[in-house]
Amino acid sequence: MPIQVVSEDNRVTITLEERFNFEIHREFRDACTKFPPATAFIIDMKRVEYLDSSALGMLLLLREHAGGDKSNISIINCKPTVERIFKVANFDRLFKLA
Repeated sequence: MPIQVVSEDNRVTITLEERFNFEIHREFRDACTKFPPATAFIIDMKRVEYLDSSALGMLLLLREHAGGDKSNISIINCKPTVERIFKVANFDRLFKLA
């Protein structure tokens, strides 16, 4: 299973597996949109070794769903290569990276 979702106290943690790419877009979208926009989202990337441009797009769609500039989304446990991709794409300005 490429996505694990845990919801507690108006906070949703989505844990991804090794590949965050277009193959899981439907599952990721469904996991995100079943919760109201005011939800705090935590995207746990501890297992992610690879992501592509569609993964970046999915995160942007989540941000839009969660309230845009008012969204509360944290991306945690990134491996150095994944974190570097986020910084090159300026995602560190749009999301909390921890």
